[in-house]
Amino acid sequence: MQVFYSDPFTFPLPPEHRFPLAKYRLLRERIERWPATSGVELLLAPRATRDELLLVHTADYLDGFAAGSLGREAMQRLGFPWSPELVERSLRSCGGTVAATRRALQQGAAVYLAGGTHHARADRGAGYCVYNDVAVGARIVQRESDRQRVLVVDTDVHQGDGTAAIFAADDSVFTFSIHGDENFPAKKAHSDLDVALPSGTGDSDYLAALSRGLDEAFNRSEPQFVFFLSGADPFVGDRLGRLALSKAGLQARDEQVFAAITQRQLPWVTVMGGGYGKNVDDTVDIYEATVRVACAAG
Repeated sequence: MQVFYSDPFTFPLPPEHRFPLAKYRLLRERIERWPATSGVELLLAPRATRDELLLVHTADYLDGFAAGSLGREAMQRLGFPWSPELVERSLRSCGGTVAATRRALQQGAAVYLAGGTHHARADRGAGYCVYNDVAVGARIVQRESDRQRVLVVDTDVHQGDGTAAIFAADDSVFTFSIHGDENFPAKKAHSDLDVALPSGTGDSDYLAALSRGLDEAFNRSEPQFVFFLSGADPFVGDRLGRLALSKAGLQARDEQVFAAITQRQLPWVTVMGGGYGKNVDDTVDIYEATVRVACAAG
């Protein structure tokens, strides 16, 4: 299994940029310790190119972010102070999903140890999301293959509002988001299918809602390629989550999603999504379990 990474600590970052990024380095280090028999091939992600980003984002936004001239309000909405290092990190972050997408088109599946920046819209970023990597990946699938129907399964605890907005008028990309109803963003977009759950939802209710949502999403979209945005933030110990899933429940979530994909023999990419555990090791545990389930499915 090809597993891509874009570890933000492979190039210098000011301390204020490192939240919430340390988890990606820790995840990569764990995967590096897996035995050779796991069959995992770790690959450094390239930068996303301007041509690739223009498949989704406006030229004005790309130019303004690259030059650091977006303005105070736009950067506050983004959540990071601007720096050249942030530009580099963001290009590699999106590039990981692009590279995984191309590998999945060739070999059927790929994993990216970051990504899921689903709050970014065509003309702006938000919530630690600069470029919408899954949206760019979906356009890569459509441009570089004969697979035109794409399904995005987003199980991050926060609604994938940016992805929903980007594809709102496009029936070729079906967006399914299962998320906390009382969580960020305050003003939700309209996905093709939204399943909004009350705070405190635990394993059994979550998994039942996910099962129904997956059936509907696959039946309505009849996809030819799937992006799975996992997310560690539905965990009960997450600082920003508000749901109450256990680690076992999150692994069952992953198994449910991959079962739905593999029984239909579809190519797929999975990305990690959000995770803000009170203990960072909990977030990394959940991510690592997602990668294990993904490798077993691939």
